[in-house]
Amino acid sequence: MKTIALVGNPNSGKTTLFNALTGANQHVGNWPGVTVEKKEGILTFNKEKYKVVDLPGTYSLGAYSEDEMVARNFILLDRPDVVINVVDATNMERNLYLTTQLLEMGVKVIVALNMMDEAAEKNIKINMDKLSKQLGTLVVPTIASKKNGIKDLIRVSVESIKGNYSYSQKEISYGKEIDAQIEKIREVLESSSMSVQYPYQWVALKLLENDSYMNELIKDNQGSTVLNMVQESIDHIAATNMEPEFIIVDKRYEFIANIVKEAVTKPSEEVVTTSDRIDKIVTHKWFGLPIFALIMFIVYQLTFTIGEDILGEAVAGGIESLAENVGILLGNINAPEWLIAFVSEGIFGGIGAVLEFVPLIMVMYLLFGILEDSGYMARAAYVMDRIMRSLGLHGKTFISMLVGTGCNVPGIMATRTLDSKKDRMIAMLINPFISCGAKLPIYLVFIAAFFPEHGGLVLFSLYVFGFLVALLMGKIFSKTLFKGEPSYFIMELPPYRMPTVKGVLLHMWDKVSSFLKRAGTVIFTVVTILWVLSVLPYGVEPHSQASILGKIGTFIAPIFKPAGFGTWQASVGLFAGIVAKEAVIATLGMVYAGVEEGTRLVMAIQEVFTPLTAVSFMIMTLLYTPCAAVIGTIRRETNSRKWAIVTVFYTFAVGWILSVLVFQIGKLLGFS
Repeated sequence: MKTIALVGNPNSGKTTLFNALTGANQHVGNWPGVTVEKKEGILTFNKEKYKVVDLPGTYSLGAYSEDEMVARNFILLDRPDVVINVVDATNMERNLYLTTQLLEMGVKVIVALNMMDEAAEKNIKINMDKLSKQLGTLVVPTIASKKNGIKDLIRVSVESIKGNYSYSQKEISYGKEIDAQIEKIREVLESSSMSVQYPYQWVALKLLENDSYMNELIKDNQGSTVLNMVQESIDHIAATNMEPEFIIVDKRYEFIANIVKEAVTKPSEEVVTTSDRIDKIVTHKWFGLPIFALIMFIVYQLTFTIGEDILGEAVAGGIESLAENVGILLGNINAPEWLIAFVSEGIFGGIGAVLEFVPLIMVMYLLFGILEDSGYMARAAYVMDRIMRSLGLHGKTFISMLVGTGCNVPGIMATRTLDSKKDRMIAMLINPFISCGAKLPIYLVFIAAFFPEHGGLVLFSLYVFGFLVALLMGKIFSKTLFKGEPSYFIMELPPYRMPTVKGVLLHMWDKVSSFLKRAGTVIFTVVTILWVLSVLPYGVEPHSQASILGKIGTFIAPIFKPAGFGTWQASVGLFAGIVAKEAVIATLGMVYAGVEEGTRLVMAIQEVFTPLTAVSFMIMTLLYTPCAAVIGTIRRETNSRKWAIVTVFYTFAVGWILSVLVFQIGKLLGFS
């Protein structure tokens, strides 16, 4: 199957274009050997299928982050049949820098000049023929959000793959001296016995740029002679002018400036757009943060109102009805008692308790998808930057925290865009305090049991509390374990856009499907094991304290007694949550279904918890040891077992201390 790669700057509309090309025919995984997210999809054109690979959004193809390495290695080593470079028509100077690096690689490039409607709004006029001629490659104007130009882009890409277009891509000159040195290094590389997978011309350029990855690669191939010669070339050039690395960058921008001068006409005065007017309010020095807090509160209020009051009750009733009918069916076919009990207590009592809250999760991710697609989330990160810097944290840390509200695993993976090891370590260690979607069912059960009138407020407060704890721990880490000045945060704010129905729904389904897969695999396995432990040894009352599970819970329970929920059931629920946070509710649903068959979990919770212990329990589940997937991700990202173990114990300690404080102070104040 032929391959099409998509590459472009962040906020260039690359993901929207990917969705337009592939529709629902896409899946997400990780690149082999790394934790960077990999998106692939299938494009069907004239009954032929093409694989479309969405490379990580990046401003350049250097070796400064894992994103950049993944993108450039895929282009150079996997050799896609054509590379579609998505360029923001409103920001040509910035976006074409990546284009020049693609031209340097000598790959087959098609430029998708996106957001042409926004360029028109700013009175920016682009001569497509001149732009194509200057770059020496095909240029297709598109508006991905409206699917304008998509058919032309597909047709041109397919024709390029079939070799029906000839390419005369421009070679960039870096000046007579550097061009000569590149040629000299290339000839030495070709005559050497080294096995280098990359094009020699490109390797020579990277060596002159002092690319750290390429230097290590040549060194590992016993290329000390080559490296010595490269250093001589660098010293020779530096003695006459400046460092080759800076000259090369300047020549790229000079090349871009000449292209823009020839092909692009801009108005003499910058046009004030609708986005600019909105940003004066939502990114205001004083109003920005309260507006962000208000928007988040509305999101959680709508999540609870729509998801629980409108959809949640219907799904819960459906699951109860299905459980009853399945039980009758199993009884009619004389199924074994243990099977009936497992289905009733384990499947419907455990997993069913988790699935009841799928509507709320759908609503929350739908709303987050709208905010993300509209461009507001970038503003949220900008608004928070001042606070982050005052705490000694990098502004991009907040972006990883926002990603963590969906799942802490990609939240931790998002820290790879941070260049400083100090910033990255802090961002990874505090991300588990950000409440992920898997914890949502836990909160919702306790909110439904004790705070149904204030569901949105309680939910919002929990998320805010998690952020505050994360920021506090970040401040402590920046002053103790990871001292040093925080790096500067530079972020491009995309214009506001009308969210597309397809894009928002795909975003929502990506998160919800992951949740459902976990319920059908990890949670099912955990519930099965715990159900077996809850009915053994043979002869004891099932789901009682005398069972193996009851004894395990009884052993753990004293730890949580100062926090007010020192029952064996709550203890095994938290223990199961270390495997996956959804397992907390699945376990409670199972053990309480066994105690009082037919009783809904919410009613059972009301019998054994109080409003105060419910708050204490929610604080514990918010902050304590993250799930196994998060621990494993920290292990891989830091390449250290030590930091994974530190995370396990320090987060548990923070969760335990704060839940104990909440309970004990609450008791002193007369709450129950």
